[in-house]
Amino acid sequence: MKRKKINLKNNIKTKPIYFYGLYILLLFFIFLVFSSSITFALGDPKLISTINSAFQDIESWILKIATPAAAVAVGTGVFMKKFSFGDEEKIRTGKKLIKGSLFSYAFILAIDLVLSAIQSLVG
Repeated sequence: MKRKKINLKNNIKTKPIYFYGLYILLLFFIFLVFSSSITFALGDPKLISTINSAFQDIESWILKIATPAAAVAVGTGVFMKKFSFGDEEKIRTGKKLIKGSLFSYAFILAIDLVLSAIQSLVG
């Protein structure tokens, strides 16, 4: 079987995709910060208030769903550990499930705090 030659000159010139993602995230953050001044200049803030209320509804819905989902995941992990009957794989899986669900729930709560801090800074 022949191996393909890798052209190193083309690989060196390509930029990583995370650079573009970071650039787009930075532009989105700048737009988010200056959106209140943009709406002031344009005049009609009905669209912005509608979008803000939609995001608040989505945020409250995610928080309402996240709490029971985390409880079910932690309960499943506890039962998996309890009824593993000495199987190390099930014990490890149960521990990973508990840690992952608690981390995810904490991350969702932290996002809520960050969003409320940004909202208090912007307007």
